[in-house]
Amino acid sequence: MKKLALGILFLTVSLDPLVANAPPYESAAPIAYMQDLSSGAVLYDKGAETRIPPASMAKMMTVHVAFKLIKEGKLRLNQMITVRPETWQQWHGPAAGSTMFLSPNEQVSVENLLHGIVTLSGNDACVVLAEGIAGTEQAFTDLMNKEAARLGLANSHFGTSNGWPDEGRTYVTARDLAHLAAATVQETPDLYRKFYATRSFTWGKTMGGNEIKQDNRNPILGKIAGADGLKTGHTEEAGYGFTGSAEQNGRRLVMVVAGLTSFNGRIEESVRFMDWGFKSWRAQPLFRQGATVETAEVQQGSATSVPLVAPRNLAVTLPLSASGNISVKVVYTGPIKAPIAKGQQIAQLIVSTPDTDPQVMPLVAGEDVAEAGFFGRLWNGLKSLFG
Repeated sequence: MKKLALGILFLTVSLDPLVANAPPYESAAPIAYMQDLSSGAVLYDKGAETRIPPASMAKMMTVHVAFKLIKEGKLRLNQMITVRPETWQQWHGPAAGSTMFLSPNEQVSVENLLHGIVTLSGNDACVVLAEGIAGTEQAFTDLMNKEAARLGLANSHFGTSNGWPDEGRTYVTARDLAHLAAATVQETPDLYRKFYATRSFTWGKTMGGNEIKQDNRNPILGKIAGADGLKTGHTEEAGYGFTGSAEQNGRRLVMVVAGLTSFNGRIEESVRFMDWGFKSWRAQPLFRQGATVETAEVQQGSATSVPLVAPRNLAVTLPLSASGNISVKVVYTGPIKAPIAKGQQIAQLIVSTPDTDPQVMPLVAGEDVAEAGFFGRLWNGLKSLFG
């Protein structure tokens, strides 16, 4: 083990002495992207940085903002919001696209509006929720763009809450959509599970008084094991798109396809793409949850070092038949200044393979390290001075 400056540590993990190329795949979509969230590996990239209109995939950000507010205690699932007659007038009827079939002056809970957005893709539900949270849809899009900046979505901008065509003011990239999906899964997992895998939802009534039940348009639900999200989108300008996620045996994949020309084509490509991601790649275990990967130097602490621990089972994503040597690097900015809290992310595990971009995983502090008092700092300084 050789230790270099700037807190960089190199390790070697050996597999059987064989090498395999990345599994071939040719997406039918003009834009396609896939990432394994378990390892950070990008499995496929076709135009992932191209700016595109998201259509209803923009609703993922509306939902993400709402989830974040609920998590922070600033919004309640049972909070009631009134449908403004002006909003209903704008967002009902065939010309308004997908709808939850809300009624003017109807009071609807945040929970039901979220079902109306996620499961039914209701344009009306999006605007009603946006107005209920921020007063106006424009004020809500400010929240969307602030959240996009926090998440580092540098090539995305939101001009509406529902992705309705707005002369190009709203745009995203496939990579940004995947990162948004990952943020929702990782930051609000309970809310993600509660809403995104719902197969159907019933709201509103027909002129004859019958209840209106609509199915989730997610093309991989029920077709890919472990599928549980996220959102389709379609306009004439954008074509047919989908951001999806599924988890199998501890591996969670996020995929994006955009620009497809038909409803059925979206179904076929989404299922084929996700199936390839699971069947053509595998996870090679590296460190089990709680294992100490390395130690890092601590400055001005009650201890001079802290263990760097795997916060979850860590694995590298490799082609199904691949084996050989992989390069593993631990990186942190050090020495790390105390105090340090147990579980605090303070380093990264960076894994390099012949067939993927670097796969980056978090490492956390294995124990608390308090800030040293005067005599502790003096003693640590003397130990450092004399080696």
